[in-house]
Amino acid sequence: MPVRRLLSVAFVAAIAAPAAAQVSTSALEPVAEPPAVSSQSGRQTGVVTYDRDDGQQVVIRSYEPRSAASAQYRIDFAALDADSDGFVDRAEAKAHPTLAAEFNAIDSNRDGRLSREELAGWLR
Repeated sequence: MPVRRLLSVAFVAAIAAPAAAQVSTSALEPVAEPPAVSSQSGRQTGVVTYDRDDGQQVVIRSYEPRSAASAQYRIDFAALDADSDGFVDRAEAKAHPTLAAEFNAIDSNRDGRLSREELAGWLR
């Protein structure tokens, strides 16, 4: 094994070992009052606990979102597609405030317009 490759492997191992030693997935002590959970959260999907150098623990929890089957997240594609070109552009999206606010996240191909496929979860 060349010296350069051997040093790279040793460097990665030296960095990875302390980082791995700081992560713990052991059970936490019960608390008198659980942390607040957003009303928008569904069931918990994961938890990771990090032990900081100062002795404190940082707990990161992930939750699946609750169903977004509200009027806020439902649209009538034909009604928004004012020019009937088969897409909802930024100007047309302004008619639906939630859609306009989340336009960039939904526009997966970054072409500045939303197709029926990109809006599949939003359509009535």
